[in-house]
Amino acid sequence: MKIYVDADACPIVIKDILYRVSQRTGIEVILVANQPLSMPRIPTVRSIQVSQGFDVADNHIVDLVEDDDLVITADIPLASDVIDKGGKALNPRGELYTKGNIKARLNMRDFMDSMRNSGVQVGGGPPPLSKRDRMEFANALDRYIASHNT
Repeated sequence: MKIYVDADACPIVIKDILYRVSQRTGIEVILVANQPLSMPRIPTVRSIQVSQGFDVADNHIVDLVEDDDLVITADIPLASDVIDKGGKALNPRGELYTKGNIKARLNMRDFMDSMRNSGVQVGGGPPPLSKRDRMEFANALDRYIASHNT
């Protein structure tokens, strides 16, 4: 099992949790971004820098992911592609995307996107990560690792 990170948009506090998990468990964490990343020197953590462009990092993650790999992302279309390929996706707030919930998330995302495109004011995006969100993420990550790394 490997953990891939959609690193361009991943909050630093989430990356820090992933670094500690990788150091503790030896699970490889691979951050994919279209910009250089600063990372700690942990043998099981590495980064891949892809070229600039729309969805280049997302497409690279989908190309690499295998069954039961975990992808950390808030990008719902990326999560859907990962699930279709047999991987799993966890967002930075601790919600595990599954075959059972991803289609509803995609439909809502597309609906909100069409509302914005038609000129309707729709929210201001998600609130900043709270301590509870970070705890939910860490707990969901630990549960996933425990159930897939036996």
